[in-house]
Amino acid sequence: MMRLNRKVEYALIVLKYMSQKKPGQLSSAKEMSEKFQAPFDATSRVLQIMSHNGVLRSEHGAHGGYQIVRDLEKISFYQLNEMILGPVGITKCISKEGDKNCDLQSNCNIVSPIRFLNFKFSEFLKQLTVAEVLGLSEPKLNLFRSEGVPNHVS
Repeated sequence: MMRLNRKVEYALIVLKYMSQKKPGQLSSAKEMSEKFQAPFDATSRVLQIMSHNGVLRSEHGAHGGYQIVRDLEKISFYQLNEMILGPVGITKCISKEGDKNCDLQSNCNIVSPIRFLNFKFSEFLKQLTVAEVLGLSEPKLNLFRSEGVPNHVS
């Protein structure tokens, strides 16, 4: 099973938290890392990355913090993932370094199928908004309405 990177999890946690705040209300990295028992350095770094990419606005000072300034409906999960981690493939051979990262590359018989799988998975993530993932909007993709899969994550 594929897993989310922990930094992406922290990004989702803080975005969900900040989305429930009153407009203009700031949240500090310390506040959020303590509330969710997440490492301060990792939480702070994720907040800085999202601020640098225009998702958040940061205000410095004793009463500073972060607030969401971009519509989470307009940010795909793919964009968030790349923002936090950089270009990511489902296997090592999909990365830019490709054959340098994979000992099997020269004899591999599934490079093409893996690239196809990576393409399809990426396309799916590009259609999925951060707001949908966080349960802040109704899912647009039918995949989430199948039996046994919750529509919204609390």
